[in-house]
Amino acid sequence: MYAKQPKKLLIMNILDILRRYSDEKHRLSQREIGDLLRSRYGMTADRKAIKRNLMDLLECGFGIEYTEKPRSRLNPGTGEREENVVLTDFYLTREFTDAELRLLIDSLLFSQHLPRSQCNALVEKLEGLSSQHFRSHMKYISKIREDQTDNRQLFLNIELLDEAIEKRKKVAVHYLEYRTDKRQHPRIHSDGSVREYVVSPYQMVAKEGKYYLICNADQYDDVANYRLDRICDLTLLEESIRPFETLKGADGHPLDLANYMKRHVYMYASGDAMARLRIAPFLVSDVIDLFGKDVTFSDENDDGITVAVYANEMSIEQFAKSYVPHVTILGPEALRKKVKGMLEQALEGYR
Repeated sequence: MYAKQPKKLLIMNILDILRRYSDEKHRLSQREIGDLLRSRYGMTADRKAIKRNLMDLLECGFGIEYTEKPRSRLNPGTGEREENVVLTDFYLTREFTDAELRLLIDSLLFSQHLPRSQCNALVEKLEGLSSQHFRSHMKYISKIREDQTDNRQLFLNIELLDEAIEKRKKVAVHYLEYRTDKRQHPRIHSDGSVREYVVSPYQMVAKEGKYYLICNADQYDDVANYRLDRICDLTLLEESIRPFETLKGADGHPLDLANYMKRHVYMYASGDAMARLRIAPFLVSDVIDLFGKDVTFSDENDDGITVAVYANEMSIEQFAKSYVPHVTILGPEALRKKVKGMLEQALEGYR
């Protein structure tokens, strides 16, 4: 229950009522707004005052929708029937629909790269963009995953990396990894000192519920994908980044994010290859989901289909191993021999 409030707060309380209690499926009449003012805010206001303040809010640009309903009543003075219009069914429009908010919240709940406390805070902010009716239908929101990242520097890292990418500056980072105590620790050198990575950041992307930094580490000539939730102790440096087009595999071209993500379906960092695979017919959907529609199918029969795909070599390798025995690499020969050797080695472990 709210304490009794001065009349000058009437317009703010009406706006608060619309934010808290209305949406497209839950509209409020002027009488219902008056009832909420009295029960929740300790205020009384007649219908004319409520209507006047609603109109003021509309003039101020607030997205308030309402319905005009014709009403006919007998004038006791003249005895004639008068026609007028009543404004009712008020609600505040939302930037996001409930379905869109559910999608955003679900993406947070099932993301592994956000610390639990920050995930909860973001969920609460998203909930606040709708009415209490939305919140009442989202009771499962409190069930946050227990295995989310322990790295609480994530949001700060994102801000610093945004700045570094915009200014085209290198950053120095430590990189975390789990050990048998189930905690994250910075990677170390053989002498026990913490290993520092100096990298050129190019872009941040989300893939398979994880957040990655596409970058280049100073000691290497190719592209790397670092997990953002495993980066800590990030420092912005004054040194300019190494241009992406000079890296191995870039072929002198700047980063084309759409093509890069299409080729790196598992976010492995290795060279690209044109490969031919023989797959079982039921895997066609999986191939398109992973590699996109630029693949080429041929030699289709009941036993299988040949597919040509241009992608990151390690991604092709991982796909083939994941769907054994329903995928066979036909070429290139070096990749075929590599996967064959791995599978033979794995088979030895089961003998």
